Amino acid sequence: MPGAYPSGINHFAHAATPADTERAADYEGLYGEAIRTVPDRLASFFPKDASVQEVADAIVKAVAAPPGARPWRVHIDPSHDGSEVVWALGDRIRAEFLANSGLGDLLVPNSHR
Repeated sequence: MPGAYPSGINHFAHAATPADTERAADYEGLYGEAIRTVPDRLASFFPKDASVQEVADAIVKAVAAPPGARPWRVHIDPSHDGSEVVWALGDRIRAEFLANSGLGDLLVPNSHR
């Protein structure tokens, strides 16, 4: 799960444009300045030495891990925006739900499927 790198991945330049252009125009009227400045705001607190190579390295490491030892989710976000905490809570809730519904075995690798 890469953070929103302001360079390399160029997250904001490739984010989807709303299909509802009328609604998008309403938001532009209300929040246009904020919308236009988000990339620069993000870049201002993102470490200058952070590189998207960190993401590629994490992917290689996860894929190289043997089955059963691969991480459920990997966060690579040098800005530490808090998403890791949010995802951890969501993952815990999903795991509890699956366990409570008798589907907890879906959370572990099984080579017999």
